[in-house]
Amino acid sequence: MHCQFDHAGIATEDAGELADRYETLFGLETVHEEEFDGMRILFLDVGDGYFELLEPLEGGTIAQYLDEHGAGIHHLALATDDIEGALGRVREHDVRLVDEEPRAGAWGHTVAFLHPGDTGGVLIEFVEH
Repeated sequence: MHCQFDHAGIATEDAGELADRYETLFGLETVHEEEFDGMRILFLDVGDGYFELLEPLEGGTIAQYLDEHGAGIHHLALATDDIEGALGRVREHDVRLVDEEPRAGAWGHTVAFLHPGDTGGVLIEFVEH
């Protein structure tokens, strides 16, 4: 099993405004936008991955994160072509999982999150395209 960087999830109060700012400052392009699981989500292409901008449209984990921590990096995502194998590997090392089983994620991907208490305080997402 091999993983590579896929995206950084960034919690924000206004994904459109932040996307415009990043487009102006860094020349990035929004390549995907959707409403999913109570959020507005925009993906900006940064070359070898994406910035995933997460704006809550209703209560939920991103709204709670913003209330507790303010805007900023919410998670880092690693792409894998075998999400079941990736979860099996981290289970062998006693890593707690937020998602015991893979589930549907944004952009039609399959995702699963690892508990930050076992990954150096960082919420890590596995994503299979």
